Amino acid sequence: MNVRRRHISGIAVTAAAALGLGTLSACSSDSAAAGNTDKFDVVASFYPMQYLAQQIGGEHVNVTTLTEPGQEPHDLELSAKQTAEMGEADAVLYLKSLQPAVDEAITQSDVQTKIDAATLTTLEDHGSVEHDHAGGEHAEEKHTEEKHSEEEEHALDPHVWLDPVKYAEIAEGVAKAFEKADPDHAADYRKNADALAKKLAGLNTAYTDGLKNTDTKVFFTNHAAFGYLAERYGLTQEAINGLDPESEPSPARIKELQEEAKADGVTTVFYETLVSDKTAKTLAKDAGLKTDVLDPLEGITDKSKGDDYLAVMESNLKALEAALGAK
Repeated sequence: MNVRRRHISGIAVTAAAALGLGTLSACSSDSAAAGNTDKFDVVASFYPMQYLAQQIGGEHVNVTTLTEPGQEPHDLELSAKQTAEMGEADAVLYLKSLQPAVDEAITQSDVQTKIDAATLTTLEDHGSVEHDHAGGEHAEEKHTEEKHSEEEEHALDPHVWLDPVKYAEIAEGVAKAFEKADPDHAADYRKNADALAKKLAGLNTAYTDGLKNTDTKVFFTNHAAFGYLAERYGLTQEAINGLDPESEPSPARIKELQEEAKADGVTTVFYETLVSDKTAKTLAKDAGLKTDVLDPLEGITDKSKGDDYLAVMESNLKALEAALGAK
């Protein structure tokens, strides 16, 4: 296999050890964690990309991720060292428009295989969804500065991994890219990809069956991360806030949502694991609703209801079934 041997700094080794990245390869030594091996070294931008690389690559890949567990991926800023070390990988797997800092670093990088998940499926415009909705003044300033030149890009919703069907399309594209870049292990990549496709198909079936017959089709969320999921399963997502999931909704917005909750039989306001639940609890208290977690799966932490993509998506399904009154 034509994979260059690596040397990565002690800082990166320490970071990798802290993230448990050594366990992602067949060997858990420091050198393996650092990517100084004959494995196919993949840098993933954030958790949904990391999961695909691990599932498809199996024992042949050494996966590192740019976004630490618990870090809101939209807020990611890369150090010069991270950017330089990205160029030492065999492949980088990312979702263009989700993390501007990553997009810029990849543009400057000479990494041989650049896999943009956004090109492997069709991104859609879900109305007011912004790709930079991390919140805060920086996000709003950024939005104001760029909205004229990148209006179309801003309108496209990046949260495709929350639709198992679209996620499976991305997985297939990643598998083909791995097969091409590392042909010596193409057969194993194909076998792993087929196994993952079956799991995702099973997840899609579970969602389809579980949400087919419900008392209501409307659910409230902190911000609009679940547009693809809602569209896939005939639901309506109503986001309290668009750009900033942690801002306080206006009294008028609270009243509007209270009325909609009554009209549509909404029982629950969902919040996320990586942002404050303050907004959701404010609305729930005022409207007499329950709160629960609907995880956008941007990262796995000890607060996650499951230790990987499939487990958390299954937990999300149970939460939706309960909130929507599934029969």
